[in-house]
Amino acid sequence: MYLDPEKNDEASRVFDKANRVKPKNVKVLVNLGVALDNLSRSDAAQKYYREAIAIAPTDSLASCRLATSLYAQGKFSESMTLLRDLIAKQPRSHCAYFTMGVAFADAGLYRDAIRMWKKVVELAPASSEAQSAKESIDVLERFLAGQ
Repeated sequence: MYLDPEKNDEASRVFDKANRVKPKNVKVLVNLGVALDNLSRSDAAQKYYREAIAIAPTDSLASCRLATSLYAQGKFSESMTLLRDLIAKQPRSHCAYFTMGVAFADAGLYRDAIRMWKKVVELAPASSEAQSAKESIDVLERFLAGQ
């Protein structure tokens, strides 16, 4: 539902209700956070990601979503610290490498971004993140070759 921009309000209501019916469900909390982030309600979204992490500290998706939300809000240092900690604790967390790659690319650190995205492809080759990473790697490698 939240993948359809026109249904984010509905998604947030459905996940909020699900959270009241079945509190402390990590998937519900993360999905509620995503719906709220899509509605530009980042502070509320981050609250639910943090709740999910408190319940399931090893849930890499909750941590990645929180890091992405913080990054989008301009809280770069907090986001990068979260990603570095996640990678240190869970070195196979492909979503952390993906988000780190985005941050490096935004900062103009293209070779580092490529390195992060290649790790995504290595760890989770069938994931949607890997597909996006492959496309980004291709674009950046062509850009760097033209310099």
